[in-house]
Amino acid sequence: MDELKILQKLFDMIEYGYQAIQQFPKSEKYALGTDIKRCMDVMLERCIEAKKKYYKKTTLQELDVEKEKLLAYLRLAHTLGFLPIKKYEIWCEKAVEIGKMLGGWLKTVNAGPKT
Repeated sequence: MDELKILQKLFDMIEYGYQAIQQFPKSEKYALGTDIKRCMDVMLERCIEAKKKYYKKTTLQELDVEKEKLLAYLRLAHTLGFLPIKKYEIWCEKAVEIGKMLGGWLKTVNAGPKT
């Protein structure tokens, strides 16, 4: 079941992200760090919702939007010097992998049942 794989990837990314945010400067842990955490939390919520809903397309599109927001926040954190290049690359790699899985999930939803 692909939905379960993407959920596990999300958990792994969130776990990595929370550890990386702990190393942000104190002022940014509670500013940009909170924005990033909220973005990841919303991604998790949308993934669970999509797994449970019968009509998934809108929820999956919302998940895709949150993924793009996360990538933008990560780029900002790196540009501002709060996120070292290696952590930025690993984190973005995890988010992109989730995006690829999400794209496949969206394709199956858009294709619909075959009659």
